[in-house]
Formats: sequence, structure tokens, C-alpha cells
Amino acid sequence: MTTIKRKVDFNARGRERKRNAKPSTRTGRVPRVSRLMALAIRLNDLIQSGEVADQAELARVGHVTRARLTQIMNLLQLAPDIQEEILFLPVTEHGRDKPTEKELRPIAKLSVWKRQRNLWQTLASGASPDQQ
Repeated sequence: MTTIKRKVDFNARGRERKRNAKPSTRTGRVPRVSRLMALAIRLNDLIQSGEVADQAELARVGHVTRARLTQIMNLLQLAPDIQEEILFLPVTEHGRDKPTEKELRPIAKLSVWKRQRNLWQTLASGASPDQQ
């Protein structure tokens, strides 16, 4: 019979793991509005391809109200260049995400892309679109 002797320190185990863990290279988080924009694009693709029948079905499957799904899908009414800027917003290092989806709703309701762009620039600069 072979006997193996090994020193085991149970108290240091948790600390060692934390000390040896590699730090995350990515700091911050993707803004919520960027994730919602990507979701709206993906959901629209599902409808266009026929994988789902309509927004009502998406709402049922996603366990959200049809009203909430409509709010998300209305982001697709924004001018394409605004959509692109939203998708590539810088990560949020701390605090609340800016801009919010709620702040974009009045901009998405506008049918004239030039007016949308003006309001988007105001919002992106940190001012409230209501102030214009």
C-alpha cells in the first residue's frame, strides 16, 4: 500500500483563488439602450424571416407586454445612422446609462430623419431634447 502525504491549508483556498484570478480586461458595461437596439434588430429579423408570426407572438414568447415590445421595436423607426451610433455607444463605466430608451421615444416618434438627427445630437451632447 502507498501512502501519500501532502500539506493542505483549507483556510487559504478561497483567498488564493481570488489572488490568482486574472483581472477582467473589460471594464464597464454595454449601455442598456445599445442592447435594446440590437434586440429590436434581431426581433425584426425573426419576423421578416417568418420564424415568428408577429410582435404579439414575440411578446408572448418573451414574457413581456405587447406595449413594452412595441416600445422596443419603435427604436427601428430611428434614422439608420442614429441606430448605428446607439449600437456603438461607449461602455458605461459607472452610474446610470445615458441616453435611456425612454429619452429616445419622442425622437423615434418623429417621421423626419433630419429632425431626429437634431434631437439626437442634443441628447447625445448631454442636454435634454425637451430643452430645444
